[in-house]
Amino acid sequence: MIHERIDLYAYFHLPRGEKSRGYLNTYVPYNSPEMPEKTRPAMLVVTGGGYQFLSDREKEPVALRFTDLGYASFTLEYSLDVAFPVPFLEGCMAMAYIRENAKKYCVDEKHVCAVGFSAGGHLTGMLATLFADDAVKKALGERNVRPDAVILSYPVITSDPHFWHEGSIETISGGDPVLKEKLSLEKRVTKDSSPAFLWHTAEDDAVPVNNSLFMASAYAGQKVPFELHIFEKGPHGLSIANIETAWGENDAVLINQEVSAWVKLADRWLKKRGFRVFVAQ
Repeated sequence: MIHERIDLYAYFHLPRGEKSRGYLNTYVPYNSPEMPEKTRPAMLVVTGGGYQFLSDREKEPVALRFTDLGYASFTLEYSLDVAFPVPFLEGCMAMAYIRENAKKYCVDEKHVCAVGFSAGGHLTGMLATLFADDAVKKALGERNVRPDAVILSYPVITSDPHFWHEGSIETISGGDPVLKEKLSLEKRVTKDSSPAFLWHTAEDDAVPVNNSLFMASAYAGQKVPFELHIFEKGPHGLSIANIETAWGENDAVLINQEVSAWVKLADRWLKKRGFRVFVAQ
């Protein structure tokens, strides 16, 4: 396996802010000379944590799960406790880096997906909707940073105080009411937004399920392809909902067989969109 830690700021020759992280970790299968060469779709994993910390439960276990399904996986370490556009631009840098290094990692540059959780789902939703923002052009020029698809996992979406995750929205907006409006992502969906697979649990009491419902409704209104799954039971932060992201084998809260099916459901949806492993003949 190719396992590297890439400094995105150094790669793109951009100045690093005081609070900036901006690192990309690779979990890419090595093309062994003993087997036919494979070209794989890519999966960028964007962990949650309210824009205040990075949840390890939504990072490497997710990357390895998708690597096992045939993806070249990458995890993003984005900056914390800092307002837009910093974390967003780091996500854009990650997308551009993966495409620019597609040959190195044997990646199909036309099939790059991002999966985000909670606040990471908000960052991923920004990638899906704000990829043409002026901040992107100023930092990265005309590079293609738009995901070919996204997976939004119990995502923070809205800045409506009746349904928001206050900590995430206050942090990413810096408390600026203009930014709060801009970053209410159900209002940013256009016909060019990335197709989306969304999932949530109805019992989520941290990020209300309305966030996914609002986003799905916006996608339907713009006739952008999407798939939505609402699971009845389960708390916030389930990640892949198996023993890898639970406290132990008897953790009945975080091990949820019904919810863990989201990974295969998303993979099936992506395969319909051409996210497949291609083997050299």
